[in-house]
Amino acid sequence: MKLLSIGNSFSQDAQEWLHQIAVANGVELETTNLMIGGCSLETHWNHMTDGETAYYLEQNGKNCNRMVTLPEGLALDEWDVVTVQQVSHHSGQPQTYIPYLTELVAFVREKCPKAKIYFHQTWAYEIDSDHGGFVNYNRDQQEMYRRIGDCAAMACRLIGADVLPSGPVVQYLRENAPEFDYKNGGLSLNRDGFHLSWDYGRYAAAATWYKVLTGKTPAVNAFPEWDAHLIEVIHNGINAVVGE
Repeated sequence: MKLLSIGNSFSQDAQEWLHQIAVANGVELETTNLMIGGCSLETHWNHMTDGETAYYLEQNGKNCNRMVTLPEGLALDEWDVVTVQQVSHHSGQPQTYIPYLTELVAFVREKCPKAKIYFHQTWAYEIDSDHGGFVNYNRDQQEMYRRIGDCAAMACRLIGADVLPSGPVVQYLRENAPEFDYKNGGLSLNRDGFHLSWDYGRYAAAATWYKVLTGKTPAVNAFPEWDAHLIEVIHNGINAVVGE
């Protein structure tokens, strides 16, 4: 399977460990991320036609030290899966999706007619996040999570896509796993209040994508040096959200 994300640092978070998980579990899954930090759907839409060499090319979780245009990125391979997403601070604001999402996906389908499109539903910020965009949600994690969910459902309907539910998995773990109940002393799944933590946060997103794309929970632990119990907790959370 060959996967391309048109994204930003949140797709970078989700992809970081995905290829490594797949390799450990005997699955051929090549991942590519077209990354502009803080990039919105509107900016991706602008880059559809302006030809700007604006995207950092990342493959299998590694920076390739190469910049490409959006059309060049789409032409790099024959993609099986293409993912799209909104920038985090606009992710719960429906007015920021239109017309950019539908026109971007129409462009992707024209260039990559065999690719299956997924919408990446990202996560709400940590409860004490100092991200400036948190004010859009009254600095309330629950409000942000709910509004992102509403927009993700809208986005999937608009473009006829399935969802990659990283955000619901992160929120489920926050609310149902004491190990990740940050407000009561558990580990935060964020490293800075908005990006995912380097280890278990990024793992939760990557394992969610792996589960959706392959239909399987990782059977082999790609990171034996990490806490096996926390990995199991994450898998249980994914199965609760995505299904066994």
